[in-house]
Amino acid sequence: MTHPLLFLLAATTLIAIPGPNHLYITARCIAEGRRAGVVSALGVETGTLVHVAAAAAGLSALIAASATAFTALRYAGAAYLLYLAYRTLRGGEDADAPVLGARPLHRVYLDGVLINLFNPKVVLFFLAFLPQFVDRDAGNVPLQIAILGVLTAFIGVASDLVYVLAAGTLGGWLRARPVFRRRQRYATGMIYLALGALAAFAGPEPRSAS
Repeated sequence: MTHPLLFLLAATTLIAIPGPNHLYITARCIAEGRRAGVVSALGVETGTLVHVAAAAAGLSALIAASATAFTALRYAGAAYLLYLAYRTLRGGEDADAPVLGARPLHRVYLDGVLINLFNPKVVLFFLAFLPQFVDRDAGNVPLQIAILGVLTAFIGVASDLVYVLAAGTLGGWLRARPVFRRRQRYATGMIYLALGALAAFAGPEPRSAS
């Protein structure tokens, strides 16, 4: 591993930039509170660890090299986000009740895992970013990638929790207001729709190696 301090600085800077995972965690936290936000963050970073294992094993490179596999992953992610949007928007019609009931925490956690797993940009991130800090002369490249990836996940947890704290404060203020309670379902559903569109259409197509 080369330049560990430079890696930590670069990784922290990149991860802190607001992205789809942060937006999902923020939406969940505003809708259901800090506890759901923390569980969502843990789910997202569990997905990160799966990506790390795939990158260390060389599977991420295979996915990125195949236009078919990459596109399938991208559309699977978009479909899951659109499903979340549908599930949210079809909620109850009682305007005076909180429109988003608290989901079981294990489901909140699983949502976070799947949203990250189906995000092809995370695959590309590990392929483009981590190898820059690998010392090939030191040998055992997969182990170096795994260590760097785990560090990335820990940085991700710290970054996610900052968003949870901020969104939890904002969410508590918003949920106390009847207007927000009436519109909460629609606001959260539109966020999922936007994330689904971003997953489906944003980003370059990989070129097939075949």
